[in-house]
Amino acid sequence: MANSFYERPILNSPYAPPSLYHPLDDTGQPIEGAPIDGRRPSKFIVPVPASRKKAAAAQASLDLETYTENAKINEIRRYVDTWRAIPNPADWGVTPTTQRLLEHWRRPKDEWAGPRPFFCQIEAVETMIWLTEVAPRRAATRGLLDQIAKDNEEANPALFRLAMKMATGSGKTTVMAMLIAWQAINAARKETKDFSRAFLIVAPGITIKDRLRVLQPSEPGNYYDSREIVPPEMLPEIRRAEIVITNYHTFQHRETLAMPKAARSFLQGNDPEPIRTIETDAQMLERACEKLLRFERVNVINDEAHHCYRHKVGGDAEGALTGDEKKEAEQNEEAARLWINGIEALDRQLKKGKRSGGVRAVYDLSATPFFLRGSGYQEGTLFPWVVSDFSLMDAIESGIVKLPRVPVTDNLVQTDTVVYRDLWKHIGKSMPKSTASANKLSPFDLNPLLLTALNSLYSHYQGEFERWQKAGIGVPPVFIVVCQNTAISKLVFEWIAGFERGDADAGERAAFHAGHLELFRNYDEHGGRLPRPRTLLIDSRQLEAGEALDKGFKEAASVEIEQFKRELAAREGAGAVKGDINESDLLREVMNTVGRPGRLGEQIRCVVSVSMLTEGWDTNTVTHILGVRAFGTQLLCEQVVGRGLRRQSYELNKEGLFDVEYADIMGIPFDFARSPQKVDAKPPKPVTRVHAIAERADLEIRFPRVSGYRRELPSERLNAQFDEDSRLVITPEDIGPTSVTMEGIVGAGVTITPEVLSQLRPSEISFNLAKHLLYTHFRDEDGFPKQHLFPQIQRLARRWIDEGYLVTKGVPIGAILYQEQLARAAEKIDIACTRGGGGHVVAVLDPYNPNGSTRHVNFITSKDCWKTGAQPPRSQISHVVKDSSWEVALAQALEGHDRVLAYAKNQALGFEIPYLDGGAMRRYLPDFLVRLDTGAEPLNLVLEMKGQRDESDKAKAQTARELWVPGVNALGGYGRWAFAEFTDPYTTEDEFKTLVTKLIDGAAA
Repeated sequence: MANSFYERPILNSPYAPPSLYHPLDDTGQPIEGAPIDGRRPSKFIVPVPASRKKAAAAQASLDLETYTENAKINEIRRYVDTWRAIPNPADWGVTPTTQRLLEHWRRPKDEWAGPRPFFCQIEAVETMIWLTEVAPRRAATRGLLDQIAKDNEEANPALFRLAMKMATGSGKTTVMAMLIAWQAINAARKETKDFSRAFLIVAPGITIKDRLRVLQPSEPGNYYDSREIVPPEMLPEIRRAEIVITNYHTFQHRETLAMPKAARSFLQGNDPEPIRTIETDAQMLERACEKLLRFERVNVINDEAHHCYRHKVGGDAEGALTGDEKKEAEQNEEAARLWINGIEALDRQLKKGKRSGGVRAVYDLSATPFFLRGSGYQEGTLFPWVVSDFSLMDAIESGIVKLPRVPVTDNLVQTDTVVYRDLWKHIGKSMPKSTASANKLSPFDLNPLLLTALNSLYSHYQGEFERWQKAGIGVPPVFIVVCQNTAISKLVFEWIAGFERGDADAGERAAFHAGHLELFRNYDEHGGRLPRPRTLLIDSRQLEAGEALDKGFKEAASVEIEQFKRELAAREGAGAVKGDINESDLLREVMNTVGRPGRLGEQIRCVVSVSMLTEGWDTNTVTHILGVRAFGTQLLCEQVVGRGLRRQSYELNKEGLFDVEYADIMGIPFDFARSPQKVDAKPPKPVTRVHAIAERADLEIRFPRVSGYRRELPSERLNAQFDEDSRLVITPEDIGPTSVTMEGIVGAGVTITPEVLSQLRPSEISFNLAKHLLYTHFRDEDGFPKQHLFPQIQRLARRWIDEGYLVTKGVPIGAILYQEQLARAAEKIDIACTRGGGGHVVAVLDPYNPNGSTRHVNFITSKDCWKTGAQPPRSQISHVVKDSSWEVALAQALEGHDRVLAYAKNQALGFEIPYLDGGAMRRYLPDFLVRLDTGAEPLNLVLEMKGQRDESDKAKAQTARELWVPGVNALGGYGRWAFAEFTDPYTTEDEFKTLVTKLIDGAAA
């Protein structure tokens, strides 16, 4: 049987729970066999296909030693799955605010204008919500929280941490925005111990800190607005969030008074206590956390949280370390201690004098939430407070990330190992350890194995480069080389991109070489430097810490730094580089804009990195990675490989899945796909910014945000006025098959039907329907059912049945007693009672944000759009998103009608009509809002385009017509409103003209 993983790696939609997974063996490697139904259990795995050479055991040190299920994560996942499947939002057990957010995030794809969240992003936030709002209130699940608290007590005694394991490229920033929205809006509406609108977001470096600016509600292009993370009516609350974004280095206590040693000694005199010139915790927090100290409770969000932990007390699981391993362990330990100390200091400061103050919770996000070398734990041990998991294999099977490929065989017969899979093992001893030793070498002295690896991977890159050019992609693919130290990176950089010795400006170039890899050369064929360098040399660690550049590195990259300064001056003017520009800031800007059109790094083709490329480097154009350093664990492998896993295209194919994209890897012992696959390069789909145009402010349409309805009957004498929308049709599609034929291999067959439902008498049915109506729609102010109305209600229920408003097709009449059908029937009869009882309906407005407007529209979309632009203009919004040809036809009819004063497509407006469907409160989004000139007071019209109508569509229209419109008109202050529905796209224009004439005649009368 063929190995399905290599033939069809992507099995699932990124927007739905995984329903298939590939089989793996006991070591986590893909094996032959068809995909398995269901979802892969969370296991502690990093799948690594075995080398085809027989001595694969030589690399066994990189394989994880355990492959066991994460029982706690899987248990929580099952609870969250069950909770998510509850159909009625009122039964979710969360606050109304949380309920609104969940409905917003889970809404159908047609209601999203731009990119919608992946399932894994929603699941991560759902898990936090469930653990906070649902689990503590259920006896069966409180034990899980006790276990998480115990895990934290052992590792983080002062803090309550919850970790989300999310594969690289799965969108952790979006998850942060959703977490902030959930906490901040709840706290803004009613602050309790479970919620806070204060957030400290801690990143491992300046690169990620800069990228996370999209989490600031005041930032242009923030995710809450541009990515529709927050419903429009909740945007005012999210703007009340207090958010501080920093990198953990700011927790370092700084000198408050710098002085030489002699002066310090003089001032101290004979005092045995040294003079304190270092910040106290309070001073450090005042600088690092700013306004957060005014709050009683603060949420902390750690990005790339595997850098933050407390060293295990008495732990020494790794034994004695030497050389580079010891140095790496010391660096990890120093960073982790500084990070965790800062958060604990904040917790202590907030608790001073406050009964319930402190860090409310710490939300950790990481693709690799494992203890690092030097932690006292065995390297690669999973953080015990991880509560959700979307692994790299899950992400690959959902198509969210590229598929990494590395060598699994070669033609070198002298060795049983695959050389280019773990290159450092074969070249490490021959590589320079320091700048001094590198100065004795030239780029031509590099190990031949390294040069052959560079040439081989570059040859493949050439083909990819040509495919991108033919496809019209405006930026080049990117090739990354990750080096062990500055000495190696300088030599590799010069071998690739070229070098010159001596003072070139003075005409004294003692030595010159244009570079060996033509597409990566920084020199032209005449020896002159290219105006825009193609290859970049970067020291990741120094840039992330915000440190001044190392002298050796600064000298190695001096020409490139000056070149980029000139480019910046040419692009943004001389003022952009006035004075002595910070080189590290400049290089960080270049690195962060690799592959982005119109930015400094747009044409970079190759990046040679000293140390490891930082986490959070968001370039999605990386196609090739070469490792020229030691990789002791799969954790490190996954972190480096992750730099190349971000997808370029997010367009679904005809099957509703992503197409496979690949990243080719050498020198890093990590693999998923062994067989080469050809992938056609595709240009990214253009996006459109849809926004309210300030110059069209007179076309603004204001509308009420309705949260419910209040019915006011003049008396308790009930009467019902039924119409066509009062009719309920029940078919087998609603309740399931009602006739099943059973047969054996031989003998007679038998047909099974639910005869018991056919035997119910009309009086029995009307009694149960009336009882449901009484308990759901006829209660007094104290919530008690109005029992004295029951005879009238039963009479109306019997009349509804007898007059033929209950229609059963292929199902017995007793199917009406199914709970969902009872609820639908009750809703129809209740609306008929309101219509026939002589009373009126008053709309209940959202208590937090009662008003909506077209002037707040601002989002991006990759869908096709139709630009508004009638003369004179009739829409404040720049475009109409083409969700269907019907809607475009209606928009064109509106643009061309002289009675239309203004109109807007209802996309990202926040205009919704609440309605009941099967007993559950839903939200209906009509297609258009129109303001009409009817000769008197303008009329606001809610328009819907609909083809075939099901019971849900009937409930929407009936609610809009019978409850929303009269309820809003009764309020006053929002003008006159009406509702209309069109069902034929081919007669839309004529129908609209007829409707306008009818409305004008009605206004005149």
